[in-house]
Amino acid sequence: MDKQQKKLPEGIQTFEKIINEGYIYVDKTRMLVNLIEKGNVYFLARPRRFGKSLTLSTLEAMFQGRKELFKGLYAEEWLNRPDFKPSPVIRLSLNKVTTRQGFDNITISLNDHILEIAKLLKVEISNSNISGVLFKELIINTFEKYNEKVVILIDEYDKPYIDYIDDLVEAEKVRELLANFYVQVKANDEYTRFVLLTGISKFAKLGVFSKLNNLTDISLRNEYAALCGITHEELLQNFPDYLELTAEKMKITTDELIAKMEDFYDGFSFNGAVKLYNPYSILRFFGDGFFGNYWFDGGTSQMIATYLKDKNIMVEQFRSYPVSLEFVQNPGEIDSAPIEGFLYQCGFLTLREGITSDFSLDYPNREVLNAMSRLVSNNLLTRRDKDFLRCYTDTINALYTLNYEKLISALNRLLASIPYEDYRQEAEDNIIYNAYTFSPKEWFYRATILTFFRGCGIVAIAEMHTNRGRADLVLNYKGKIWVIEIKVAYKGENPAAKADEAYRQIFEKSYAKPYPNAICIGIAIDDEMRQIAEYRM
Repeated sequence: MDKQQKKLPEGIQTFEKIINEGYIYVDKTRMLVNLIEKGNVYFLARPRRFGKSLTLSTLEAMFQGRKELFKGLYAEEWLNRPDFKPSPVIRLSLNKVTTRQGFDNITISLNDHILEIAKLLKVEISNSNISGVLFKELIINTFEKYNEKVVILIDEYDKPYIDYIDDLVEAEKVRELLANFYVQVKANDEYTRFVLLTGISKFAKLGVFSKLNNLTDISLRNEYAALCGITHEELLQNFPDYLELTAEKMKITTDELIAKMEDFYDGFSFNGAVKLYNPYSILRFFGDGFFGNYWFDGGTSQMIATYLKDKNIMVEQFRSYPVSLEFVQNPGEIDSAPIEGFLYQCGFLTLREGITSDFSLDYPNREVLNAMSRLVSNNLLTRRDKDFLRCYTDTINALYTLNYEKLISALNRLLASIPYEDYRQEAEDNIIYNAYTFSPKEWFYRATILTFFRGCGIVAIAEMHTNRGRADLVLNYKGKIWVIEIKVAYKGENPAAKADEAYRQIFEKSYAKPYPNAICIGIAIDDEMRQIAEYRM
């Protein structure tokens, strides 16, 4: 991109490197100055890949007095005030702590990290094997060496704990270790100027924060809602050349590109009002030049997949899901959090303004919705990725070539690949379907097919409203619209009659009226065979 003066900081979390090497920096220092001036002991929860590490790196440079890095940024004036004094900074990242080699090695790795920080600060501490003792010595000895109060920045405070989400016995041991470690922050507050802990969750709140109860939680505060993430205005202001050049590459207008980006990547919210793009996804998108599920990829996806499988989750359960303010503030502990609490804290559900409740939860955007749909689809299938790939390939080909027979065949392969036990009534009873007028089994079939389409990256909308009713499914692939109505033929019912009824309903209820030249299909699923037995075009 010859036109672009500044580079994309893909994967770069160090403020100094971003500034000195000519990368784009979205200025968040106004909020950081406000944070420093209003208090001194904070906690911030944000999902992974949202810029928490860069936030702490920026704070570190501010407290160190690195004035040359802040020219033209809001914090420049704060650093040049006559009363400004730099402070020594203890910056810990629990991402660096090894967790998968057993509990004893967690302690060793944490201790090594503390010793590493002490070496950087040129501070002498003992070689105790107790992490809390080493941390206490680091705080006090740093204060004494520099004769200044210490700044403590801790990134991913909950990472060792989250890594044991599938082993609650070990998780409890890790929680106790961290509780005894973090208590040193409060116990030595006379030596500290400023403290900020960040993490993806409040899972460890009762175990850790009961001993560290002087933290101010800013996770829901309006003035810091955009501290991590990129607002729509920041996207336009900081990436104009990338927007223009990417639009040229895709052969669409800049306005069309922005609309597509809003749909695919915008929508994370931490107060129910301010919407944000995930920075990682935006940078990867501009770098690659195509729409991909960037935020979701990586190691966390398998952990989420296992969790979803164990809970018999369907994607549609959590669309516009009402929650209270109390839930948002305390979503629950790792071993007792409701499903929505788990998904909310991990970032797969985000806040929206409530209608009949304080807030509601929903998927942030198409990127997360599609990725979740693919995971759930894989979980439903017998051979997971192998079955999904076959169904995916045939479905995409059928939609591209407008081959409805091949589409029906692909959907039957999907239904045939679902294990028998996943059709059982007790699994269906766990599905939230009471907002719909049809039976739980109909909901299961419709939700399964909808989830599969979304997992394929297809724009698929359920219960699409017209002035006379709601279409089961509306697909948009390569600009072609498919309107699909589904009926289930139970024992003794005629599938042909059900297919006729489904097809007739599309026209009687004007489901296809908003879409000229739409392909309309009425489908009848034989519940005994668990296959599409009849369809009408």
